[in-house]
Amino acid sequence: MRQSTMQRTTKETDITLTLFLDGGEVNVSTGIGFFDHMLTALAFYAGIGLELSALGDLHVDGHHTVEDVGIVLGQAFREALGDRKGIRRFGMACVPMDEALCRTILDISNRPFLVFDALMPQPEIGGYDSCLTVEFMRAFAMNSGITLHQKCEYGDNAHHITEALYKSLGLALKEAIQVEGDTVTSTKGVL
Repeated sequence: MRQSTMQRTTKETDITLTLFLDGGEVNVSTGIGFFDHMLTALAFYAGIGLELSALGDLHVDGHHTVEDVGIVLGQAFREALGDRKGIRRFGMACVPMDEALCRTILDISNRPFLVFDALMPQPEIGGYDSCLTVEFMRAFAMNSGITLHQKCEYGDNAHHITEALYKSLGLALKEAIQVEGDTVTSTKGVL
C-alpha cells in the first residue's frame, strides 16, 4: 500500500496528515474553508485518500497554514511513492471552470521546480488570500520532488482560476502516479 503518515509541529502550525495514493476517504480540516474545499477537490480528482488536520496561527493570516500544509503533503507524497518503480511519471490536465481555463503539466522527476503563471484578479476568496495558491504549489512541488508547471490561459474570477488549478493538479497527479510496470520510468534507471 502506497501511503504515508506525517506530523509537523512548529511555533506557527501543527499538522497531522495521512495520505493513501491508491484511494480512500478524504477528510480535511485546516480552519480555512476555501482551502479545505481546494484540498478536497485535489484529493478527489487525484483519486487519493487524505486525512488532514491543521491548526495554524490564523489570527495572523492563512499563509503559514497553507504553506506548511503544502510542505507536509509534499513530504508525504514523496514518501508514499517509495522507489517510484512502475509509475507513469508524467501527467497533464486542462480544466475549464466557467470563464477560466487552467492547465497543469508535471513530472515526478525528483527534480523539484515550479513554473506558475496565473494572475489572480481578486486578492481574496472567502477568507483565503489568492496569492497563497502559488505558495501552496511551490511548497508541494519542492517537498514532493515534482517538476510542476501551471498556467491560467484566461479567466476573470480568482475563485474559478484557483479551483481549476487545484483540480488540474489532481488530475495530472492521478495520471502520473498510475503504476504501469515494474521498472523506473527513466533512461537513467532511477528517479
